[in-house]
Amino acid sequence: MTDGAERPLSSIATWIESLDPGPDGPRADAAVLAVVRTEGASDEVLLLERAIRPNDPGSGQVGLPGGHRARADATMRATALRECEEEVGLRPDDFRIAPRYIETRAAPAFGLSVSVFAVILAPTARSARPLDPSEVAEVFWLPLGAIRTLVTRRRSTANGWRAVPAVVYDGHVVWGFTLRLLRQLALYARRSIRNGGGREVPRLSPVGAVVGKTSAKRFFVAKNT
Repeated sequence: MTDGAERPLSSIATWIESLDPGPDGPRADAAVLAVVRTEGASDEVLLLERAIRPNDPGSGQVGLPGGHRARADATMRATALRECEEEVGLRPDDFRIAPRYIETRAAPAFGLSVSVFAVILAPTARSARPLDPSEVAEVFWLPLGAIRTLVTRRRSTANGWRAVPAVVYDGHVVWGFTLRLLRQLALYARRSIRNGGGREVPRLSPVGAVVGKTSAKRFFVAKNT
């Protein structure tokens, strides 16, 4: 099953680096950070798999490093960087550039607005690893070309068990918010490259009405919305 991400990415890192480093975006409930590295001709993005824990709605799910904005976070960029360091041990000096703000996306099933940032891993960066195995079971790098092909998997959603589009890579199932976000980044990068490398201004996803926030800190990065 394929659709709009019909070609593998080869220059998403170049596109990220071309973005304006200044904007931070509107204040949101949470932030995620897409960490991209280039391996040969392939671009890869860092993902994590949540530890399996009873009564945790994100148990065993795959997502980007990220979480809720803390009271002490001065900016949404600070939220994204703090969460990345807390979860996988990557610090600002592990990145080639400052995180670039991409857009603010809605997670309507949970009444959350999510600031999305992207950054490029430095060649001298330390290795990403789970800092708290009780929370993060594993980290892995997903080749972005893998998002070309979708399969169907049954997953637990806000509307019960449903067959949903997914990417399966090395036993990991990527779906929901995370998959939609990665495919959107692919589209932005391709449009920018097609337009001669200029910056494509991404659309601002509607936030919608707040319907009640979940107490699970990182529920939104794992569950289907």
